Amino acid sequence: MTQLLRLDGLNRAFGERQALKDVTFDVAPGRLTGFVGANGAGKTTTMRIILGVLAADSGTVTWGGAPLTRADRRRFGYMPEERGLYPKMTIREQLTYFGRLHGLDAGAVARNITSLLDRLGIGERADEQLEKLSLGNQQRAQIAAALVHQPQLLVLDEPFSGLDPIAVDTVVAVLREQTARGVPVLFSSHQLDVVERLCDDLVIIGDGAILTAGRRDELRAAYALPRYEIRVDGDAGWLRDQPGVTMIDLDGPRAVFDLDTGVEEQSVLRAALNRGPVRAFTPVAPTLAEIFREVAR
Repeated sequence: MTQLLRLDGLNRAFGERQALKDVTFDVAPGRLTGFVGANGAGKTTTMRIILGVLAADSGTVTWGGAPLTRADRRRFGYMPEERGLYPKMTIREQLTYFGRLHGLDAGAVARNITSLLDRLGIGERADEQLEKLSLGNQQRAQIAAALVHQPQLLVLDEPFSGLDPIAVDTVVAVLREQTARGVPVLFSSHQLDVVERLCDDLVIIGDGAILTAGRRDELRAAYALPRYEIRVDGDAGWLRDQPGVTMIDLDGPRAVFDLDTGVEEQSVLRAALNRGPVRAFTPVAPTLAEIFREVAR
C-alpha cells in the first residue's frame, strides 16, 4: 500500500548549533524527490530522523497520516552516506542477512537477490567478497541492500556517488521501477545534473532550513528569468544593440539573452524577423544549479 511521508516542523540541535530549523516537506507516493543542499545543510540529519537513527527535538514525521512506528521503519529501505556493508562477506551473504533481518523467508530473499543484482548489472559478482569489487560495483551492492526486502519507502543518501554515467542510468532505471509500484523515494545528491534529470519533486535545504520545495517543473517556472534563446540565419550579434537586451551567450546564429523589465519578447522577435528567417525562438528555463544558487545566496 502506497503512503505519503510527511515531515512537519522538524527541529534538531547539536549543542549550540541548530542543525534543523522547522523542516517541513512531503515525499509523495510514486515520485522521486531530490533533496539537495551544501555540505552541512541538514540533509543527512533529516534522513536519520526519518529512519529513527536520530530523534528530533520537536516536530513530527508521519507515514500515511499516522506517527511513524518501529514496524513502519522496518519496511523502509535506507542507504546511508557512510556505507555499511561488510568488506569480507560476499554480496549474496550480506544481502541474505539484510533480507532475513527485514523478515523475508529464505526463498523470497534468494529470488530478490538474483533479480536485483541482475538488474543492477552485478549478478555475476554475487559470490565475490565486497572488497574485491570496484567502488562503483560496491555502490551498486549497497543500493541492492536497501532494496532487497522490497521496501515501502526508499531513503538514499548520495546513491550516485562514485558511479559512472552508465551505472547512473542503470540505477535510475531500478529506482523508476520502484516508483512505478508507488514507492516514495527520497534521495540526496551533489550531482545536480543527475537530480535535475531524475527528480519529480525537489527540496532545497540551506543552513538547516527549507529554502524551496515543490514539483520540479513548477519550481523551474517560478524561478524563470525573462531569458530567451534565438537562432537566426547569419550572425545574431546585432542583438547587443537591441534596446532592453542583455546578451548572455552568442555563438554565430545562436544567442541567449535576458530582457529588461517591461521589454516584450515579441519586440525582439519582430526585429529578428525584419532581418530574415528565425529558425527558433524559445524561453530558457533555469537549471537546477541556477535555482540552487538563487535560493541559497
